Amino acid sequence: MCRGILTLSAFIWLVSSFQTLAHEFWIEPEEYQIQPRAPLSADLRNGQEFEGINLPYFNRNTERFEMIREGHSEPVTSRMGNIPALETTAGEPGLLVLLHETAPATLTYDDWDTFARFIAHKDFGDIESRHTARGLPRVGFREIYRRFAKALVAVGDASGSDSASGMETEFIALTNPYTSTDDTITVQLLYQDAPRRDAQVEVFAKAPDDTVTTTYLRTDENGEVTVPLTPGHRYLLDAVVLREAPQGSEAVWESLWAALTFARP
Repeated sequence: MCRGILTLSAFIWLVSSFQTLAHEFWIEPEEYQIQPRAPLSADLRNGQEFEGINLPYFNRNTERFEMIREGHSEPVTSRMGNIPALETTAGEPGLLVLLHETAPATLTYDDWDTFARFIAHKDFGDIESRHTARGLPRVGFREIYRRFAKALVAVGDASGSDSASGMETEFIALTNPYTSTDDTITVQLLYQDAPRRDAQVEVFAKAPDDTVTTTYLRTDENGEVTVPLTPGHRYLLDAVVLREAPQGSEAVWESLWAALTFARP
């Protein structure tokens, strides 16, 4: 099932080519519903509007890579440069959570417009005035970014539930999309183990013909949001925190990206 191994130099060139355009990062299983003990593979993807490039696995770019079932985690092992990044065998029936946390990376903004579009798209409010008040330059400044992605995979009957994994920001599926008969899913967005209130959640819904519909929702006082579901669609939820970079860093801003992918049978 292995689709190839990419060298580190080729990976750096590939990512830099997409850096100014790509936003979301997510885990995309080849199949969201599989039989127990069947082959399981998943890609790490980077792009926009639920379309993008497959990224290879490199341990230097990875902080955590795990499979979790009912709170019990198992580290994912992968070959350096492997595409897909995850190739293994599914275990017993239940809801399987795939988790990937990237190591910090840095980008440089060579023009203000690119950053302005980013803060407007993600609804970060007064970032421009805060940037100015801090006496920061409008070109040539840096941002640190980290990604926190989860994917829900149905193994057999898909029984079970999602839970907090301890990542700095993450979605928790309060509804199991594979076993619930509701036409919605409720998720909770966490930041530093607390509900993230009044935060924008971008929802990408991909139909069987690969057309993508995007909607914007906001979390309530409990950090929760309810997403309408359509049978046969795949979903990517995305939410971003933007904060001042740690003191002593060469960057001035730090972004933390939470993503959740799943399918509706």
